[in-house]
Amino acid sequence: MTVLDPERLRVAVAEMRAEIDAAAGRGGRPPGSVELIVAGKYVPAEQAPVLVEAGVTRIGENRLQDLRAKHDLVGDRVGFDFIGHLQRRKVRDVLGLVRLVHSVDSAALAAEIARRAEGPVRVLVEVNVDDEPSKGGIAPGALQAFVHDVSAHEDLVIGGLMAMPARASAPGDSRGAFARTRALLEGLRAEWGDRHDLRDLSMGTSQDHLVAVEEGATMVRVGRGLIDRGRRD
Repeated sequence: MTVLDPERLRVAVAEMRAEIDAAAGRGGRPPGSVELIVAGKYVPAEQAPVLVEAGVTRIGENRLQDLRAKHDLVGDRVGFDFIGHLQRRKVRDVLGLVRLVHSVDSAALAAEIARRAEGPVRVLVEVNVDDEPSKGGIAPGALQAFVHDVSAHEDLVIGGLMAMPARASAPGDSRGAFARTRALLEGLRAEWGDRHDLRDLSMGTSQDHLVAVEEGATMVRVGRGLIDRGRRD
């Protein structure tokens, strides 16, 4: 079982934010321009208060069950996003607990979110940037058509893209995929900037988050790479 040390984790969070700010600077952006989202699947619910004590401000969850458990414990002190595959039958429950769904990957899911929303709701579209058959997400070549179709839902606002590149042996090997995701977002802005805000790129995990930031990520989803630094001996 993961047991976190609050002070050790606090130092790790501060160090990681400094590393992210440095990477943002290499990309020509100011400190604080990239949000650190801690992937909650690596932390048992009962350890969630330690994340808050350590200065974590946003937790990303993959499963509704885990989201509920942590939200019940610390939901008044930290924000939540949903970063995993979202089943349509769980949309209503998830929307009431999160700021943002990162993983809209089908027209049917977008329609269900719009149907369940109480007023405008902002989402990210998951793009299968490397066209991997085994992975979900919208193919790059289908992205413009997808945005056209879901734009019919007046209360649905696309805030940007989420990407998970193909598995790579070194962080730099993902740079091309991150750059392509940024280019896809820029293309959407040119076409749809008056309809959607399209300001966020959710990309980069523990292995490659600094490369992702250098290539334009505004949100990184880091789990084990942070949690391992904050474990109690």
